[in-house]
Amino acid sequence: MGAFDVPLEDERTQLDAFVEEYRSAIEATLDGLTEEQARRRLVSSATTVLGLLKHVTWMQRVWFEECVGGTSRRELGLVPGPDESFRLSDDDTVASVTAAHRDACARARAAVADLPLDAVVTGHRSGPRTLRWVYLQVLRELAHHCGHADILREQVLAG
Repeated sequence: MGAFDVPLEDERTQLDAFVEEYRSAIEATLDGLTEEQARRRLVSSATTVLGLLKHVTWMQRVWFEECVGGTSRRELGLVPGPDESFRLSDDDTVASVTAAHRDACARARAAVADLPLDAVVTGHRSGPRTLRWVYLQVLRELAHHCGHADILREQVLAG
């Protein structure tokens, strides 16, 4: 079932469907790429197709495990800010970053499973937010970075 097949009255189901669609879409940008292609830098920043998946993994952990779950970035073993979250280590592979992303998604689903969209979560340093706001922020980030990943993938495959 796609995001457009969900009844409009069920906002939570719709938000979950959109988030899941973009989670799958950003992973799919790595399909068929070699390790070198996934790491290839085509822009002046550290942004690569693999780095984008690593970043959205970090981003979801920040919003769902820190903001919703109340565990600090330090305790979670996360880099402090978004710029560092794009950087790949020598140990990062398509398989390892994809596995980390899937683990972060499973943790995110578990963190929100019993919470209504109007629940106020307080773990983020910028202050309290509703779960609805967190969903919208995550959806915005996923959509934004899927676009980047699509363009980089297109460039990698053309080159």
